[in-house]
Amino acid sequence: MGLMELLKPVAAMLAFDTLFAVMTVLVKKALDGGLNPIVLIALRQLVATVFLAPVAYFKERSARPKFTKEIFAYLFMSALFGALFAQYLFFLGLSYTTATLAATVSNMTPVFTFLIAVPFQLETVDVWTKAGLAKITGTLTSVGGATLLSLYKGAALTHTTSLVQEHTGNGTTTRSKGRWMLGSALLLVNCITFSLWLLLQGKLTKKYPAVISSTAFMTLFSSLQAGALALTTQRHLSVWLLRGTMQIGTVLFAGVGVSGLGYVLMTWCIEKRGPVFTASFMPLIQIIAAVLDLFILDEQLYLGSVVGAALVIGGLYLLLWGKSKEASSVAILPAKGVIEDTEKQPNM
Repeated sequence: MGLMELLKPVAAMLAFDTLFAVMTVLVKKALDGGLNPIVLIALRQLVATVFLAPVAYFKERSARPKFTKEIFAYLFMSALFGALFAQYLFFLGLSYTTATLAATVSNMTPVFTFLIAVPFQLETVDVWTKAGLAKITGTLTSVGGATLLSLYKGAALTHTTSLVQEHTGNGTTTRSKGRWMLGSALLLVNCITFSLWLLLQGKLTKKYPAVISSTAFMTLFSSLQAGALALTTQRHLSVWLLRGTMQIGTVLFAGVGVSGLGYVLMTWCIEKRGPVFTASFMPLIQIIAAVLDLFILDEQLYLGSVVGAALVIGGLYLLLWGKSKEASSVAILPAKGVIEDTEKQPNM
């Protein structure tokens, strides 16, 4: 596998993580301002559909596979798990807790994806090989580093005076214990749901490789699903009104940037490198958020953040190295078989 082929999925996931980190900050402010999470999902997915539909039509009209009942079922379930359930659980858990806790719990996604993929034989692990040990060690190290980012601060490494109040301590003291535990549980279930979506996308991309079209269909279905749920659960039509620039900007950015462009990048990475590779980049969202805090919000940089970031990057390197090593082994074995068969053939 060439260097560029390895770097393209990495660059795509780094772009997705950046978009997701910015969206998390915007969504937290919008939810605190009264925006309904179900309405947010319905509107952002609708915006994403409007953005993706013309691109998918003109770019993939000659390469789009036939739309069958099986493909419809896969796309419908993909919208249900990846867009409606996962997003609703994340937004609801975020509204009950803090952005720090939400980012911490989301780092369990690679672990759940890895654990679910192994028994379903969607991911192979040979603990007796260097590649297998690297994948296991990398996953655990990355998650441990991401957890350290949130739970341990240590000494301040910068002398920047923070103009923003610390959210972790105040958030814990101002929220009831019951809401905090409920929010934590919702975020944990969100990780499991998102892991299932990643694995489902791994199968969908093989049956329907038109990535932009499949994402457009998914956003359309999820918008309809969220809209139907909102109409049945919300009695007042006023919840559909967006109030202020913040809520409008959040819907547009979440729709175009994350549900549109971001989900296309993620689906493409799943197609190219698999769900476990894609999930392994989720912990980087915390690092990007820390950088945004430092340079934009003037937050201080702490020793725990640096050590945690180093562990996350080191863990990702081990996981990527393990998968690259396995891919090289798979490529070498067939080539070796072809050479041996050629040598066995009699000369004509």
